[in-house]
Amino acid sequence: MDYRRLGSSGLRVSALSFGAGTFGGAGPLFSAWGRSDAVEARRLIDICLEAGVNLFDTADVYSAGASERILGEALRGRRDTVLISTKTGLPTGDGPADWGVSRVRLIGSVEAALRRLGTDTIDLLQLHAFDASTPVEELMKTLDGLVASGKVRHVGVSNYPGWQLMKALGVADRHGWPRFVAHQVYYSLIGRAYEDDLMPLGVDQGVGALVWSPLGWGRLTGRIRRGAPIPSGSRLHETAAFAPPVDDEHLFGVVDALEHVAEEVGRTVPQVALNWLLGRPTVSSVIVGARNEAQLRDNLGAVGWSLTPTQAAALDRASAVLPPYPHTPYRQQEGFARLNPPLV
Repeated sequence: MDYRRLGSSGLRVSALSFGAGTFGGAGPLFSAWGRSDAVEARRLIDICLEAGVNLFDTADVYSAGASERILGEALRGRRDTVLISTKTGLPTGDGPADWGVSRVRLIGSVEAALRRLGTDTIDLLQLHAFDASTPVEELMKTLDGLVASGKVRHVGVSNYPGWQLMKALGVADRHGWPRFVAHQVYYSLIGRAYEDDLMPLGVDQGVGALVWSPLGWGRLTGRIRRGAPIPSGSRLHETAAFAPPVDDEHLFGVVDALEHVAEEVGRTVPQVALNWLLGRPTVSSVIVGARNEAQLRDNLGAVGWSLTPTQAAALDRASAVLPPYPHTPYRQQEGFARLNPPLV
């Protein structure tokens, strides 16, 4: 396993991390992701630890807290050998204190997460989404207190707009408060919008990417084929309404390129898709999930080897789309590109 710094922090995380969204299985979305109980979760974590995975990610909204509880149970007796990341901020109820990252909500959410996880500290606390109702100074000061108390070691965000992330970093610098060191983002061969604004911000400000849904909501498993229905058993039957839309021809073009490279390197389509992400700027760790042991072992086979520059370039071409304004001219016109050359 390769280990990388998480952004500008001193935290070293495994190139592949494990997402515990499959633990618990409560609700229409998370039941489609997976329904692992504590026994199965412990087996999956055993496999991860054998492979060198040291970062385990969850959230308070995953199966109404069951994911955190099951992860904590599965890690009992070996907490000191791993890193735990969790997220908060999304609604967990209908009351005024059941959503957002106000001081009251954030402190309460951390205390509740610590109880469910069965630990006294969270290695990485991430804000699950931008909360426009909480002043950034209140947010950052509250996070400073949580870090000073030892209940949280590092802080990050997820699904944040670039300008709000930069604003928060500026406030942290002005007051000497902890900076966000991680941004958990959707990024895949069929979802490359991260590259337009958030990746350059991450390079400039030392914010590492933790990639969620690296297989494009299950579309890059190699089972989705041109002219064929979605296979039975695919989570897309239940989760398609939640997934970002992708043009069919674009998807099939990417899958064709993945299959060609997979044949060249003797790997599976998911392994190639994950390995491509590991070569991208700012990526600290790619979060993989699994509903069973076979899926997990296949995903873990994405490390220990590298695509050639030619193979990576072929995947780049197959997955490229024109970005929105104002980025388009920098991709299309040489004069613009000279002023601001792309990172990838």
